[in-house]
Amino acid sequence: MKDVWCIHGKELSSRFFLGTGLFPNPYVQQEAIRASGAEVLTFAIRRVNLESPEDDSILQHLQGEVYAYLPNTSGARTAEEAVRIARLARASGLSDWIKVEISSSERTLLPDPIETLKATEILVKEGFVVLPYTSDDPVICRRLEEAGAAAVMPGGSPIGTGLGILNPYNLGLIIEEARVPIIVDAGLGSAQDVAQAMELGASGVLMNTPVAKAKDPVLMARAMKLAIEAGRLSYLAGRIAKKRYGTASSGHEAYILR
Repeated sequence: MKDVWCIHGKELSSRFFLGTGLFPNPYVQQEAIRASGAEVLTFAIRRVNLESPEDDSILQHLQGEVYAYLPNTSGARTAEEAVRIARLARASGLSDWIKVEISSSERTLLPDPIETLKATEILVKEGFVVLPYTSDDPVICRRLEEAGAAAVMPGGSPIGTGLGILNPYNLGLIIEEARVPIIVDAGLGSAQDVAQAMELGASGVLMNTPVAKAKDPVLMARAMKLAIEAGRLSYLAGRIAKKRYGTASSGHEAYILR
């Protein structure tokens, strides 16, 4: 079954968005990307040489491959900073896709929902394809969608923690109410977390640390890919309802021994 989906008219077959940082070396990075099957790669704009992006140490290792780039505004503390970073990225020819990422706390790295909404409103009006990273609050996710976000990216838990999905109820509400793709971003740590996100009905997941910092990043990339596929199939198949008491699979018919 061909299970494709779209963001702003771009058709995607992979539901895995992969970050490019933290890998031990470029070779492992490339092999992990291939193993993941990801079509969209994300990276912090502050780590890229915008004066010569084609020669940048991050991007030059990806030459010859066809990927959609999703630069992010990691490091921004205000909407104004995020907007300025996004404009610089587009002016350099990187992409008109932008992941708005604004954190007000260096300790938790939790997204600032107010500044994120401000930046999203500005960048949408300027023609960017905006994918904001935000908290798992159904209200702010709806506001971001209303502001014109092409997809909304609520976190499962704080960035890099590997704590998994701390509030599946909220994520379920967000997905249920959304009319744009919901991509679970941040805090995932294992294939189990990824499968849970997909079983909740998420359109995809974005991660970096769980793959790049694994003992075997290439093997973990493949594990995450398979978990996405399994979770997606489980969601489409429809799980059985949870019950308080057991139910025999063979029914309650009486059998007579002869």
